Amino acid sequence: MIYTYYMDVRCLDNEALFREKLALLSPYRQQKVALLKHEKDKNRSLGAGILLDHALKVYGLCERSIEYEIGNWGKPALKYHPEIHFSLSHSGDYAICSIGDRPVGNDIEYVKQGRLKVADRFFAKEEQDWLYAAADEQEQTKRMFRIWTMKESFMKVTGRGMSLPLMDFAIHVDEENERIRVRHKVDARYYHMKEYDEIDCYCVSVCCQESLDIAYDMIPVCA
Repeated sequence: MIYTYYMDVRCLDNEALFREKLALLSPYRQQKVALLKHEKDKNRSLGAGILLDHALKVYGLCERSIEYEIGNWGKPALKYHPEIHFSLSHSGDYAICSIGDRPVGNDIEYVKQGRLKVADRFFAKEEQDWLYAAADEQEQTKRMFRIWTMKESFMKVTGRGMSLPLMDFAIHVDEENERIRVRHKVDARYYHMKEYDEIDCYCVSVCCQESLDIAYDMIPVCA
């Protein structure tokens, strides 16, 4: 089972609540928040930490007591719990945390108009073909962000992040059969992609290793 938790971080504009929640997290997470300059960035980072702490409670753990280890490409993992995999992301007013029993990557993006040049520069030809097959610019923009979040989630599930060139793999959307495939040569594994539309004006994608029949759930959390 892969669970994805999400929260609106605007509640952390309340300074007292911000300080209260920050004190409950590990020094590692506290430092990540402290290094950020802007209040909204701090809120998003803290929100991601709050969600991870909430998610770990299912396993009888709390974020404050765990130790992290950092992979070769910078992806954090739980040092003494290799059976638990997680991924964090945030954008705009929301943070998300995906967690489960196999490698997972996620991404959330606020949909903004006027970003199609990103697709022209970074997307594979088949991704561009699907994007520009949409009837109007609004739908093209939505498709652009859908592909972007799926590409980000794939890069994160592999553990390689931005070290994996965006043109080295492609997202193939099969609308007729309602399936999404990742065409890649990273390894010999199959990757399954799941999209969510629970949050208006945001695209959310979760990529999981090796399973077609795994169950997913999207759960709101309040600070």
